Amino acid sequence: MKIKATLLDQIRKHGEATYPEECCGLLLGRSGPDGNHVLALYPVENRHAEQRERRYTIAPSDYLAAERAARQQGLDVVGFYHSHPDHPARPSATDLAEATFPGYTYVIVAVHQGRAGELTAWHLTPDRTRFEPEAIEIEPETTSVDQT
Repeated sequence: MKIKATLLDQIRKHGEATYPEECCGLLLGRSGPDGNHVLALYPVENRHAEQRERRYTIAPSDYLAAERAARQQGLDVVGFYHSHPDHPARPSATDLAEATFPGYTYVIVAVHQGRAGELTAWHLTPDRTRFEPEAIEIEPETTSVDQT
């Protein structure tokens, strides 16, 4: 996964803001032969009815809104992110059971006592039996140059 540091910071801040509950959102960008290139985030509200400190749900209407927002920017939904309050940034058995999109990137940020820590990326195997680690490549921030 390629992503700018500012987007990773936004994921961390979202996790801190919703602590002790899990945050969640979608990754918008482009998919290519060298993996997913994340260019924007689409944060959403955790719609899980109970145990939001251990579970998250993205409502279908939020997913559709994210798809529309992505299309308007010439992008696609390429993955999801969520936090693990007071737990490691590793996929849980529930994460695996509820994952449905091979090819998507799944980002997890650990938030311990309200402070974001480790952030990891994963992809679901085509047979949907496990997650495998995905490298995170930090892209440089673009700067504008005055041509005068």
